[in-house]
Amino acid sequence: MIPKVTKEIIDLGDGRSISIETGKLAKQADGSVVVRMGDCMLLATAVSARTANPGVDFLPLTVDYREKFSAAGRFPGGFFKREARPSDQEILTMRLVDRCLRPLFPDDYHAETQVMISLMSYDENVMPDALAGLAASAALAVSDIPFYNYISEVRVARVDGQFVINPSKEQLDASDIDMMIGASKDSVCMVEGEMKEISELEMIEAIKFAHEAIKAQIVAQEKMRAALNLTYREYEPEETDVEIEKIVHDAAYAKLYDIASHASAKSERGEKFAEVYEEVKALFSEEDLEEKGELIGVYFKKTQKEAVRNLILDQGIRLDGRKTTEIRPIWSEVDYLPSVHGSSIFTRGETQALATVTLGTSRDANIIDLPSEQGEEKFYLHYNFPPFSTGEAKPLRGTSRREVGHGNLAQRALKNMIPADCPYTIRLVSDVLESNGSSSMATVCAGTLALMDAGIQIEKPVSGIAMGLISDAKTGRWAVLSDILGDEDHLGDMDFKVTGTNDGITACQMDIKIEGLAYEIMEQALKQAHDGRMHILGLLQETIATPNATVKPKAPKIVTVTIPKDFIGAVIGPGGKNIQALQAETGTTIVINEEGDFGVIEVLGTDQDGMDKALASISNTTFSPVEGETYHVKVVKMLDFGAVVEFVPGKETLLHVSELDWKRIENVSDVLKLGDELDVKYMGIDPKTKKAKVSRKALMPRPPKTEKKDNAPKQESK
Repeated sequence: MIPKVTKEIIDLGDGRSISIETGKLAKQADGSVVVRMGDCMLLATAVSARTANPGVDFLPLTVDYREKFSAAGRFPGGFFKREARPSDQEILTMRLVDRCLRPLFPDDYHAETQVMISLMSYDENVMPDALAGLAASAALAVSDIPFYNYISEVRVARVDGQFVINPSKEQLDASDIDMMIGASKDSVCMVEGEMKEISELEMIEAIKFAHEAIKAQIVAQEKMRAALNLTYREYEPEETDVEIEKIVHDAAYAKLYDIASHASAKSERGEKFAEVYEEVKALFSEEDLEEKGELIGVYFKKTQKEAVRNLILDQGIRLDGRKTTEIRPIWSEVDYLPSVHGSSIFTRGETQALATVTLGTSRDANIIDLPSEQGEEKFYLHYNFPPFSTGEAKPLRGTSRREVGHGNLAQRALKNMIPADCPYTIRLVSDVLESNGSSSMATVCAGTLALMDAGIQIEKPVSGIAMGLISDAKTGRWAVLSDILGDEDHLGDMDFKVTGTNDGITACQMDIKIEGLAYEIMEQALKQAHDGRMHILGLLQETIATPNATVKPKAPKIVTVTIPKDFIGAVIGPGGKNIQALQAETGTTIVINEEGDFGVIEVLGTDQDGMDKALASISNTTFSPVEGETYHVKVVKMLDFGAVVEFVPGKETLLHVSELDWKRIENVSDVLKLGDELDVKYMGIDPKTKKAKVSRKALMPRPPKTEKKDNAPKQESK
């Protein structure tokens, strides 16, 4: 017997709706729901351990999102026909959901928690990642897990000036905004997206529009929970000790405040903070340290955070001595690496990124093969964050989710500035060499410089900046910080990254760690971000004002030609014989793509002579004379009844003796000899011989007709 389900419908107001149901699938999970929009269906489950592991002082939350190929009626690609490691797109969706959920769990809840979301049925008109946040929160809402402040996420686009919630791919392609917004009922907690140079005001309007749609989705979750009559589980809160907390605070606060008030570098400041920590530990016995050591460390970090935050709110002084609106010193350089196609160094304070550009053909495009998306990226960016960038020694375990996310943000910031007619596939790599705050924004700046150095004619340079927030709910005080340090990110309430050109915003990413962020604060952050971006943009243009006119000598040049589809086989040759021989002979790379009735050929090479030879060979292979046109030909063979002439190497035809001149020619050799060059007119296919016909005499003036003489005697008139 099919179990009874509890269901809620969310009306999107334009004829579309989203349903949430629970009670049918995955009932051994603490909470499970199926979210459906059109034919798109997501299954989300939430499970949390009943007790926390000893010594854990954080929330060990795992969010997993996977797309089943069966959802779209497709087989997984590759040799093993099974879904394996998550794709970058799946990882990005996991990050979007995680960033919304994590700050809203109780601060003292430390039990292992896992949220899993699976695409079970795909609808080509529905983008499933926009439903993942709703599914995750709904699964928690129908469980006893102590998650009290529900959230949802929506995608907002703007098509023909009108905002659209959860657009189709077709609508998104026509939009100038692609933003994912996550929020609770009261406040926005996450924003990420790309834009085509919109203003700060337009961005705020899009966020507000999305928030209204999210509120309706949260009401549906609340109704579903109420219908199920659920209660939250009890859990053991983290250990506290008021006496130890007071000892630590009294001993450390003033010293930490004083250290923070004197500008210092990251390493120097860290050493001084560590000295104070050792002094605090010296106040306790060995027995206390063994029994309460972790708690002492927790209270020390809490005191340190309080001291730094109060310093900023009290005096407007930051850890490195800057004012709240001040940007760290910046220097940059291009053409640093001699053998790469484009390179740059961008250094801001103690954050440094080295960017490199590699140019290739369409064969080097990044292939996207997912149930929900198939295609290619001709511009893609990879971000690497090695442990030495923060002075640490850590094991390397492959590309992290953070690296995927930061690389994607920088890619979205720059991609709309790549010209649509750029013939190259572009791989941009950012290696972070030092990090103390916003290496992703350093990547955007370094990427702009490297692209310009490589000779890519980007439409406009792009800069980026990270904004922070320190707030005090009790007093109502707050301060927005421009160009945040790593410590300010860790101790602060917001990380708001904004990128753009002189004319508008191209990408953003915002994470909020507190509830109830006012739009007034967001507006101030965007205003300061604009001023900071313009400052940084000016410095970038001092390093390189415009893109280099040409690519570097060691970088390949690329020429694209279009040929009729019928000639593709001739260029390739049997088994690829012709094209392989041509590449070997000319030192070029030749790629052919079939597009409709044409073949698009890309010729890539560093030697211009080799490229010219390859292009000439392709032109010869695809040569087809046009009736009525004149061609300069060469005599390659003499015959009794004419001469064989060559249009281009490999394309020959007969010039018959009768077409040499208007007068009768007895011997062809009287007019032509081997190797002669002459002009002929192509007459088309001779209907009698069914062969191509050319004529020399057709280009010569036709002699006048000779009049016949009348020998009859004239009769005299009488």
